[in-house]
Amino acid sequence: MTNTEPKNYVAPTSLLKDKVILVTGAGDGIGRCAAKSFAACGATVILLGRTVTKLEQVYDEITESGDTEPVIVPLCLEKASEEDYLHMAEAIEEQFGQLDGLLHNAGLLGQKTSIANYQAATWQQVMQVNVNAAFLLTKSVLPLMKASSDASILFTSSGVGRHGRAFWGAYAVSKFATEGLAQVLSHELEEISNIRVNCINPGATRTNMRAEAYPAENPASLKTPEQIMPAYLYLMGPDSIGVNGQSFDAQ
Repeated sequence: MTNTEPKNYVAPTSLLKDKVILVTGAGDGIGRCAAKSFAACGATVILLGRTVTKLEQVYDEITESGDTEPVIVPLCLEKASEEDYLHMAEAIEEQFGQLDGLLHNAGLLGQKTSIANYQAATWQQVMQVNVNAAFLLTKSVLPLMKASSDASILFTSSGVGRHGRAFWGAYAVSKFATEGLAQVLSHELEEISNIRVNCINPGATRTNMRAEAYPAENPASLKTPEQIMPAYLYLMGPDSIGVNGQSFDAQ
C-alpha cells in the first residue's frame, strides 16, 4: 500500500524530544539532512557511516545549531560482521538504555547495466550493503527498540523496488528485498511490541546517488533533501503511531 499524505506534514519543534534515533549513511545527502532534521526536533541522533570526516561535519553542524549533541559511530556496512553490530548495540544500551528510531538510509547504486552483463562482485556488494547489513543491524537493535514506548523503523525503498525496470540490476532487486523485509518484520512485531515498521521512497532528489544514476539530469530540477523531510519526520515521530507495514512516497 502506498500513501503520499505525509509529504505535507508540519512537524512541531518538540516532535522527537528525548528520542534516540540511529541514522545510517548519515554523512551525506538524505541521511545527513534527516539526522539534522531529527536533531532540530529534539532527538539525540546516532550518526552511522563509513567516512569519519563527513560524520564529524554533520556533528559540528548539529551542535552549532544548538541541538542535542549527537553520537558518531564509524562503521563500514560492506565489511561489518554480526559481532560488530552486536557490539554497537551494547554500546547504545550502555549509553541510552533504549533506541526509539532507526532510519536505514545508507545504500549503494551499483551498476546500471543488463543482468547479462552485471558483475557478480558488484551484485554481492550491493546486496551486502542494501539488504544484509539492514537485516543484521535491525536484528541487533530490536531488543533496544522493544524497550521504547514508541519506536519506528524506517527502510528506504525506491520506485524500482516496486516495479522492476531494465538495467537497474542489483539496486532494484535489493529494494524489492527491502520492501519484503519491512513487510515481514512489521507483521512479526505488530502484536508484541510498540515498534512500527514502514518504507519510504524518497523519489527524485538532489543527491550524489541520483547524479550518478542520471548524469545528464539537471539537479536544479529536483527537490532537495530538505524539501522531502516532512514525510521522514512524520514516520519517525509519534503522529504515525499505528501506521505499520506501509510503503510511503516522500514526494
